[in-house]
Amino acid sequence: LDAYVATADHALANPSWLVGRLVEATDPAGGMFLHLVYGQLPLAAALVGLYQLRNVATERRFPQHHLVRTFLAIGLLGPAIYMIFPVVGPVFAYGADGGQWAAANVWPDVLPTIGAPQAFRFDEITPRNCMPSLHTAWAVSLFLHTRKGARWMRWAGTFWLVATLTATLGFGYHYGVDLVAGVVFCLTIEASMRSFSRGWDLSSTRMVAYGGVVFTLLLVAYRWLPTQMADHPWAFGPLLLILLGSVIALYARTSKRWDSTEAVPVPRQTTPTPATDVQPEPAA
Repeated sequence: LDAYVATADHALANPSWLVGRLVEATDPAGGMFLHLVYGQLPLAAALVGLYQLRNVATERRFPQHHLVRTFLAIGLLGPAIYMIFPVVGPVFAYGADGGQWAAANVWPDVLPTIGAPQAFRFDEITPRNCMPSLHTAWAVSLFLHTRKGARWMRWAGTFWLVATLTATLGFGYHYGVDLVAGVVFCLTIEASMRSFSRGWDLSSTRMVAYGGVVFTLLLVAYRWLPTQMADHPWAFGPLLLILLGSVIALYARTSKRWDSTEAVPVPRQTTPTPATDVQPEPAA
C-alpha cells in the first residue's frame, strides 16, 4: 500500500524526500553517523534499562515501569499492524533499492505524482514493516524513560530520538505519516503498560482509548482518504499535527498526574530487636 501512504504524505510536504536530500548532501559523514545511531538503538535501550535498575539494591524491588516491557510490547504488537497495512518504504517502492519491483526510481530527487493510488505487487523478501514506524515508537519510548534520569541521560534520550527520526526519513525507510502513527502507537502502549503496573482508572482508560481511536483514524485516513489529503495539504497537514499534539498533550497531562500520586519508595530498614534484661534467679 505504498502508493496510498506516499499520496497521503503530501499533506506533510513529503518529509522523507526532503530529509533524504539532506542526508545525500552530507554524505558520506552524515550517512555513516546516522547509520551508526540507527543501528545501535537496541544498545541504547539496554543501557537505559540498566540505568533504571540502579536503585534496585536499595529499594529491594524491581521498577514498576521499566523500558524493557514497553520495548517488548511494541515489538509484539507492531507486526500485527504490518499484516493489515503492508508498506515497504520509499527507498524500495520509489528508489533504486526496489529494483525491478519499484513503482518508479524517483526517491529522493523527484516527488511522486498525485493520482489515484493503487496497490502494486512487490517481492516476497522485502519486509512490509513501515506502518507504523516501530523505530520511531522505540525511540519515543527511550526518550520517555530517560526523563527521570540525570541530565546527561535526558540529553542522550533527546539526541537518540532526533537522530532516529532523521535516519528513518533520510534513509527512505519510512514516510512522514509512518512517524506520526508510530508516536501515537508508542504513547498508547506506554500508557497501557503503566496502567497495568499501577492499576487502571478513569485517566488511564481515557488515555488508552483516545490513543487507540486516533491511531485507527490515522490508518483509515491513509487508506481511504489519501487523495483528499494530498489535494488539501493545508487542511489535512495541520489536522494530522493537531491529532498528534492532542495525544502527546493528553499523555503528558495524564503522566504528570500519575507521577504526582506515586509513592516515593523508601529503602527497607531492619529494626533491631531490643535486648531483654535477664533477671538473676533468687538464691534458694
